[in-house]
Amino acid sequence: MDTLPRKVGIFGGSFNPIHIGHLALANYLCEFGGLDAVWFLVTPQNPLKQHDDLLDDHCRLELARLATQGYEKFYVSDFEFHQPRPSYTVHTLQALKRAYPENEFHLIIGSDNWKVFNLWFNPQRLIAENKLIIYPRPGFDVNTEELPPQVRLVKAPLLDVSSTFIREGLRQGKDIRFFLPPAVYERIKQENWYL
Repeated sequence: MDTLPRKVGIFGGSFNPIHIGHLALANYLCEFGGLDAVWFLVTPQNPLKQHDDLLDDHCRLELARLATQGYEKFYVSDFEFHQPRPSYTVHTLQALKRAYPENEFHLIIGSDNWKVFNLWFNPQRLIAENKLIIYPRPGFDVNTEELPPQVRLVKAPLLDVSSTFIREGLRQGKDIRFFLPPAVYERIKQENWYL
């Protein structure tokens, strides 16, 4: 029996909505980046912040599940919905390790977030206790020689697609079906979300 821990990438975000950029990156990390699985952790709305264009938590969760169905290496989780608020990444990872001790978790962040990582809650502890995977974002280069040993940069393809672009396109009545998984596009159109 295989006793090695499963290497699971933790991809957190609002996924408002989830799109092909998210999926292509996660797919790359599973097939070329050494991960056994990627868990999409949909983050709940912060009750202290007003987000007029943030779709309801459970609707975004539903879209993420529609987007990832049929690929066994993807898993969509509402884990953070059940964490104390505000939910800090360092606490979420700690709780995940307690709940799923059989897994080795790797936090997935963009190079844009790495540039401001020192502003995160307890960044030193995050790095000391966890493995991080940085993926490239346009305009945010990373000096690999300055990375701590437990942080690695992957050469994932650059797909400069954002949820903001998707929402704007939908609001403008554009046919942007090829930026979204078909089931996600159909559900959004059916419910008139983001209009």
